[in-house]
Amino acid sequence: MTQLAEAAPRVPLNRDRVLRAAVELADMVGIEALSMRRLAQELGVVPMALYKHVANKEELLGGMVDAIVGEIDAPDPDAPWKSAVRLRVLSARQVLLRHSWARPVIESRTTATPAVLGYMDGFAGMFLAGGFSADLTHHVMHAMGSRMWGFTQEVFDARAGQAADQRPSVSAGMRAAMAQQMAENYPHLLRIAVTAAHDDESVVGSGCDDQFEFEFALDLLLDGFERLHQEKWTSEGGRRA
Repeated sequence: MTQLAEAAPRVPLNRDRVLRAAVELADMVGIEALSMRRLAQELGVVPMALYKHVANKEELLGGMVDAIVGEIDAPDPDAPWKSAVRLRVLSARQVLLRHSWARPVIESRTTATPAVLGYMDGFAGMFLAGGFSADLTHHVMHAMGSRMWGFTQEVFDARAGQAADQRPSVSAGMRAAMAQQMAENYPHLLRIAVTAAHDDESVVGSGCDDQFEFEFALDLLLDGFERLHQEKWTSEGGRRA
């Protein structure tokens, strides 16, 4: 009697495997078709097995964003600031092109994860390392907006459109604890945040002057248009290899 070959051992399920599978599934079927049940089927497990690694679909989506942020090339520490920023933005754009579902998911996030904050902190750090002041870096981050993620949308708008009286109150103790955590984990973001002129009614984000940021970005673009005009720039001549 021929002995049946033993089945190959099942690959253990962990959070990283769940997130990567979710990213691959969203790439194939789109974010609207992604569900915990569908993901469980792809992994060959019961849906309840997923909840040991992600609490719910919102946490799954946040983890998927973290996974694709990890695909963005790290900045070259030896490159000039402008080259470093440009290459990182272009890398982010390539990631977004690979994962067409990612943009609306990034836009829908209301809580920044450590991976997202770390990416933003590193992005600010490229300007600071290039000699920019914290004040200028704050406004540059606004002007860059979601271009740092490979598309365009304001970056500091986690609570955009929410009235000041609807925002959750934060005690002085909580603010101090948050500041301490930021200082330890995201020093560049803290440094530029404390230099900002505050405007509680801003729709761009708490602590930022909405009108000023709008005009800053507009003037920046207009100055660029003026320079290109003076240089007789053309789209064909401006293309880069």
